[in-house]
Formats: sequence, structure tokens, C-alpha cells
Amino acid sequence: MLIPSVDLMGGKIVQLVQGEKKALEFSNFEEWITRFSSFPLIQLIDLDAAMGHVPNSELVNFFVQRLPCQVGGGIRSPESARRMLDTGARRVILGSSLIQNGAINVAFAEQLAAELGPEKLVFAIDARGGKVATRGWREITSISPLEVVKALDSFCCAFLYTHIDTEGLMSGLPLEPVRELRQAATKQLIAAGGISTHQEIEELHRMGVDAVVGMAIYLRRLPLPDTIPVSK
Repeated sequence: MLIPSVDLMGGKIVQLVQGEKKALEFSNFEEWITRFSSFPLIQLIDLDAAMGHVPNSELVNFFVQRLPCQVGGGIRSPESARRMLDTGARRVILGSSLIQNGAINVAFAEQLAAELGPEKLVFAIDARGGKVATRGWREITSISPLEVVKALDSFCCAFLYTHIDTEGLMSGLPLEPVRELRQAATKQLIAAGGISTHQEIEELHRMGVDAVVGMAIYLRRLPLPDTIPVSK
């Protein structure tokens, strides 16, 4: 499945390179809503909220009312996750809050699953140099993505793996780390980071992995197909 990415910053849709340099920005929201309306799932990330800045709350609410979204960015408690689900999000994405004092916070993941249900939870694994990054990708831990999958597989419905090293570069996503996670995870695995061709998406699909794409769509390097493969 191809999942378009909508990243919000400063009241606009943006695309960053490796989570740092802004490369694109758009405010033509209706056009992108129309283009994405046929997709079964959209990924909506509030980058400002993820970085501890003023969240784009009104814009997030606007999108979740118009598109089927899994939403992330600044969701760090069961209460904030519940509020996001109540606004219309299909699922919520949590990442940094699953790491505490340099260790995987299994107790928190278990609490989330108990209160919200695993089917509503997507756990983000953002990796730079093979290690998990937190706090808007600014802090690098000593934890590997594989460790996160093995520890938290029971408490979510999906893992979202982002390969920061290639994010926004449209240079292709290395498949070996994705393959390793696919073998370990029993839940849906979604991958992101430099995906730019339908061939890559099809290869991931054959592996049983769904693809999040942003930059290549917004630059129109990746034409949106009429028919897209959907994972069962």
C-alpha cells in the first residue's frame, strides 16, 4: 500500500530533507485533499508538535475530518492520544514517548494498549545510523530498531520505520534493515525514507511492507496511480 505523507509546519504542508532543511511548502490544502481522497490511509505528522513548538491543531483537525489519517507528532500520553482519536484520527503514532532514560518503555506501551487498544496504535521507529532517534530526530539513542520491534510487537497494530539517512533525498530506501524488521514483526510494517519509484513500492509490497512517500509525490516525480496495491 502506498501511504501519502502530509507533514505540517507553521500552518503549511512541508517537506524536509533528513528532518532538518525545509525543501518544499504548500498551502493549497484542498488540492492535496482531492489528490489523496482515494487512498485508504494518509499519514499526517505535526512536525511543530513533535519538536515541542506550538502545534498545528486546527490544521490537524481539518485534515482528519476530510481524510482517513494516522496522526503523529507530539502525542506523548494516553490522554493526548485519546483526544486525537476523538477528533477523527483512525490511528495515532507514538515514538519518542516509548523511549525513557535511554531504554524502551515497555510499561508505557502496555498502558497505551490497555487504554486505547493495540489496533489504534502505530509505533514509530526513526533511525539514523542504525540507531533510534527521538525528540524530532534530534537525539540519538543506543537502541536498535530491531530491539524496539522485539520489545513492543504485542502492543500495537503497526510499526512505522523511517530511515532518516535517506529521508527526503529520493535516493532510494535501503531494504536490508527493512527486511530484518519485517522478519521480526508480526504486525503491519510501514517504511519511509527516500522512496521515489513505483518499483520500490512494489518491491516493498512483495516483502509485505507498506510505503510512506512524501517528497516524490509533491515534486510529482511519482505519479499517483489509479490503482494501488493494498495489503490484506
